[in-house]
Amino acid sequence: MIVRQRTNWLKMLFIWRGSVLKKIVVQLIIISLFSLAIYYFKGKIFDYKVHLNPTIFTLIGLALAIFMGFCNSASYDRFWEGRKLWGLLVIETRSLTRQILSLVNDSSPEAKEEKQKIIKLISAFCWSLNYQLRDKSGTEHLSRLLSPEQVDQLKDKKFIPSIILGFIADWLSEQNKKGNIDTIVMTTMDHQLNQFSNISGGCERIYNTPLPFAYSILLHRTVYLYCFWLPFGLVDSLGWVMPLIVLLISYTFIALDAIIQEIGEPFGEEENDLALNSICRTIEFSIFEQAEIPQGELKKPDSYFID
Repeated sequence: MIVRQRTNWLKMLFIWRGSVLKKIVVQLIIISLFSLAIYYFKGKIFDYKVHLNPTIFTLIGLALAIFMGFCNSASYDRFWEGRKLWGLLVIETRSLTRQILSLVNDSSPEAKEEKQKIIKLISAFCWSLNYQLRDKSGTEHLSRLLSPEQVDQLKDKKFIPSIILGFIADWLSEQNKKGNIDTIVMTTMDHQLNQFSNISGGCERIYNTPLPFAYSILLHRTVYLYCFWLPFGLVDSLGWVMPLIVLLISYTFIALDAIIQEIGEPFGEEENDLALNSICRTIEFSIFEQAEIPQGELKKPDSYFID
């Protein structure tokens, strides 16, 4: 995800990074050249004058805008739900860390080190969920946060976040048997693990259920047909200004179509997707700080960053 400091209105007109313009610049050039050709030939194709009333494009444009508004809302709902799930994960990881540090009554010399290992498992869960949603292995983080035995157990596994939750549950069960956690505290911590599972399942639901393809293809086709027919309806009334007006309208519709497709898949690595790496680093930094685990300085966004 790209994060920028707020800037003035003039600079906003020329920002390239974070804009979908680079995705659609070829389409806009083709439409502009097509519009210029239509203007040059006065709306004729092989000596046949194409008569299209501009009112038709007003009606179609209104219907298209309403449909695009619906698709945009559906895509943004997916994006925002994904962000809320990861925001909830930040809260739950800190809560579970606090409970492990304060409610597990183990005063043995090895207790602090054992708790730190479990807190590293919490961070490993977040990183593994991140990379599962992005179809990556994330082995560098798992090998850094897990023991070699645990890494071996994760080989050839498909749902690594669930396996890591199992490691945490096994440790809590062991502490309960030793009498370091009473039944009430154990129930509370088990609820926290259930929240982790709910978050993971919610993210998988978004990932595995994209917007219906029929919506996407209908919107895509309608936008491009509208943009390529528009010059015929405006050439007589606007004259030489027509290519510029067509370019502006085409940019609006095609860019919104591209944005809908991009934010509809919020867990990717494009500039407007969720900054999952940054969220995972924030989680790790905060829970490691609680547990007094040595770590590097948390990276902060400067003018912009993609994560």
